[in-house]
Amino acid sequence: MAKKLYVGGLSFDTTDQSLNEAFATCGTVVSATVIMDRMSGRSKGFGFVEMSTEEEAQAAIQAWDGKELDGRTVKVNEARPMTDRPAGPRGNFGKRY
Repeated sequence: MAKKLYVGGLSFDTTDQSLNEAFATCGTVVSATVIMDRMSGRSKGFGFVEMSTEEEAQAAIQAWDGKELDGRTVKVNEARPMTDRPAGPRGNFGKRY
């Protein structure tokens, strides 16, 4: 079963492709995604890598956690499930009246 990893501290120059290539040294990468800001189109500095097996995911954590990727020290661990976020105010640009 595939295992999703969180990768934090990414360089703004890191792309999906370079993230995929880096983690492919540890096994089969199912997907690699750098999270982008919708407004600026720039990286938010983190991403997710999905490895094909639990063993490959553990190998990737061992290989990359605390190591340098594209000039930045990255943090790699198992991704937590996404939680529901409370709905915020809409249409008033965050102002509370």
